[in-house]
Amino acid sequence: MKTIAILGSTGSIGTQTLEVVRRNGDIRVAAISAGKNIRLLEEQIREFHPRLACVWGEEDAAVLRTKVADLPVKILSGMDGLTEVAVCGETDILVTAIVGMIGIIPTIEAIKAGKDIALANKETLVTAGHLIMPLAREHGVRILPVDSEHSAIFQCLNGENGRDDRPVDKILLTASGGPFRGRNYDELREVRVEDALKHPNWAMGQKITIDSASMVNKGLEVMEARWLFDVSLDQIQVVVQPQSIIHSMVQYADGAVIAQLGTPDMKLPIQFALYYPERRYLPGERLDFAKISSITFENPDMDTFLGLRYAFEAAHMGGSMPTVFNAANERAVSKFLHRQIGFTDIYDIIHYCMDHHRVIADPDVAQILDTEQSVYEMIEGRW
Repeated sequence: MKTIAILGSTGSIGTQTLEVVRRNGDIRVAAISAGKNIRLLEEQIREFHPRLACVWGEEDAAVLRTKVADLPVKILSGMDGLTEVAVCGETDILVTAIVGMIGIIPTIEAIKAGKDIALANKETLVTAGHLIMPLAREHGVRILPVDSEHSAIFQCLNGENGRDDRPVDKILLTASGGPFRGRNYDELREVRVEDALKHPNWAMGQKITIDSASMVNKGLEVMEARWLFDVSLDQIQVVVQPQSIIHSMVQYADGAVIAQLGTPDMKLPIQFALYYPERRYLPGERLDFAKISSITFENPDMDTFLGLRYAFEAAHMGGSMPTVFNAANERAVSKFLHRQIGFTDIYDIIHYCMDHHRVIADPDVAQILDTEQSVYEMIEGRW
């Protein structure tokens, strides 16, 4: 019996993780957390019987305690609660499906407690990869990617993982191009929230769907891949593959390219991370190569989708700049979703914050979180 905890159990990755749990009879859920969705969290508590559950606000926690008073579950709140969920004693693996930099501290504490990490919270490595990966090595903890592209790369590296002389020449990180592929920058100015939330291939939460539309998400994935697979930025190439059939590829020193293909279903990388190195049967649609008319490739248009360009710039600067990039985008996307700014204003906000930040070369956790807050204040003072 495998025992897991989930940070962000009511979000897209969290609910799909619980679908995997539901389908398999040998995973127990010991602890879960949510932001504000106490209705769904209560349903999950009643179905999966965790020992611990956490919501962010103490007022919501008080309401939830009343709702589940008939159950033997401890209700927690705030960062202390998230951390208690993350280090829950009986768990083998922590699924970090929470959105944002709020996931950094609980992930660090889980690593120190010896928990393997099924990583879906990309902000953790984007902003603190220089801290997370050495810490994982120190404590003998596995970081298992849940993101579809990084899971694909991880699968392509099977047999090469753990070698000191891995002959990896290049990581080919694929992107669908999002709903606005082929449009120019002026056309992006007219984009509405409803347009940006219509991803052509994937069903995801609102934040990541907007990030995909702006290609900021691919930039974040570049930064994450750098840390996950211990490669240089020059070894990562973004390739647009609109059909979302090839989820990513690895090119080796001899010129061979190994690709991972499949239907766009997040339950595959989730299940692979939870059971690695075992592959289990997963019901669902299969690729029918007789019906696939073509698989096409393009270079990303970084003159239009400036989020990807700025991400590479932030990654090359390093230090605290990826935190600035991430925090500026997070707040800008929130403003866009609330219809306070236009779509291309997301890029303007990111660029402004990067341009007005003095880089901290090797930030600790406190400096990372301080940088995040200073970016938020910079944005509120101008937009």
